[in-house]
Amino acid sequence: MVAFPRLTSALLLLLCVLLHGGAAAGKCRLESIGVKQEKTGAVVEGKPEYEVTVRNGCLCPQSRVVVRCYGLSSLRAVDPRAIRPVGETDCLVNGGRPIVGGAAVKFRYAWTTPQDFPLVSSKISC
Repeated sequence: MVAFPRLTSALLLLLCVLLHGGAAAGKCRLESIGVKQEKTGAVVEGKPEYEVTVRNGCLCPQSRVVVRCYGLSSLRAVDPRAIRPVGETDCLVNGGRPIVGGAAVKFRYAWTTPQDFPLVSSKISC
């Protein structure tokens, strides 16, 4: 008999989590993706190295994330699985694969000044 109230409480808690997650998922948008960069402290051919983090702040996966990059200039090789140019002005993040909620994709590049990586588009899958 004691097991029934515990089971009921567990089911109610699960229902609340699912409903809250569903409500938050409905608010996902392109701006849920954050792009942050920092100097790593390393120097490549006399130029500073930067690490860029593209994080999905939404509960739903976002795929086909595209940022503006104007060719992605770098004095060191950039991991093409993390970011690669597509066209003259844009770059595809994570090879177009989904970035799940809370996850991040990171890459490093070295250049004279930090580059901007404004968001262009993504596909939200809830």
